[in-house]
Amino acid sequence: MVPFIPIRNANVAIVDGRADDLIVNNLEKLNIKVLRTIKCNDLQESVAYHPDIVIHPINHNTIIVAPNVYEFYNEQLSRYGINVIKGEMVLSCKYPGDIAYNVGRLKDIAIHNFKYTDEKLKFYLKKEGLEFININQGYSKCSLMIVDDTSGITADVYMHKRLKELGYRVLLINPGHIKLYNEKYGFIGGTSGNFNKDTILLTGKLDAHPDYLKINEFLKERDKKIIYLSNEKIIDLGTIITLNSLF
Repeated sequence: MVPFIPIRNANVAIVDGRADDLIVNNLEKLNIKVLRTIKCNDLQESVAYHPDIVIHPINHNTIIVAPNVYEFYNEQLSRYGINVIKGEMVLSCKYPGDIAYNVGRLKDIAIHNFKYTDEKLKFYLKKEGLEFININQGYSKCSLMIVDDTSGITADVYMHKRLKELGYRVLLINPGHIKLYNEKYGFIGGTSGNFNKDTILLTGKLDAHPDYLKINEFLKERDKKIIYLSNEKIIDLGTIITLNSLF
């Protein structure tokens, strides 16, 4: 099981602190407790609030967090029975100093540029029995929308090629056409989250994306329901990280 996909309906979600109130309200209507991220002042403005830059879920109720912001998330999430582990790598503004926790996951694998992955995160990924797939893409979670355990969507040509070689079902889409604060465009992985194994959460509508029909068909083939959290153009908010609280 991929930790980004809750084992039952998610009841906790970590969301970019700048997310529109409508997105947060629609998550709360699903009986999800929403934690808005705080700004990590050591990062570029475009990703300074992104959950998947500072946090990686080891499993459905255990996360590892960059030391820069650890105290806040430990205080906020431990009250829900979430185990919060402090990472080793202190994040910094310039690439690759900001990618240590942005690891993509599918069944049995972790995919990242492991030259720059946080060492403590690698330790826990190995404990999960995962095979490390090394690629040059450091923003590998941002670049991968997780559809289910064995399938995803990406605009990264090399990631698509590598995952297909490993037997995963991956849709390759055109880059761009996704909003991102202070940047020309964002990544498909950062626009989504998983409410449960059957339901994808999207930050907005895909209508303006040139691969809108292909994406919809890919999700339909895998019997996925889509919940649009907003009627605005889809935006990269650094993944909606969903968890299962123990309480």
